[in-house]
Amino acid sequence: MHRNGTREIPPPLELECLKVLWKLGEGSVKDVRGGLTANRNLAYTTVMTVLDRLERRGGVARRKVGRSFRYAPVLSREGLRRVAIRDLVNSFFEGSEDALLTYLRNGDARPAAENAAAVQIDTALL
Repeated sequence: MHRNGTREIPPPLELECLKVLWKLGEGSVKDVRGGLTANRNLAYTTVMTVLDRLERRGGVARRKVGRSFRYAPVLSREGLRRVAIRDLVNSFFEGSEDALLTYLRNGDARPAAENAAAVQIDTALL
């Protein structure tokens, strides 16, 4: 799960599979599919392909048990949260955690002067 040397957020379906595995701790394709079908009806082969892709990219570990594979998450929920927040801060808040916190507290991270200018522009358009 690397992009330009940094860990990236898995695509939505891979993330959904990881969420199921975080709850289970370990599971087969059938187990993961069962955890997903509450929200969507996916083919067994689709889930198998997604888990295999996650395994190749280092998101899950796979071990053979009898004739099937068991998958366990390698990526932690907390680790992915940190990556997601870092990406959010860098992409939308110019790298400033304080700007994100201000936005979360006030619903808007723009300085007061910027807000006033936005209101003046809105008023001018009316």
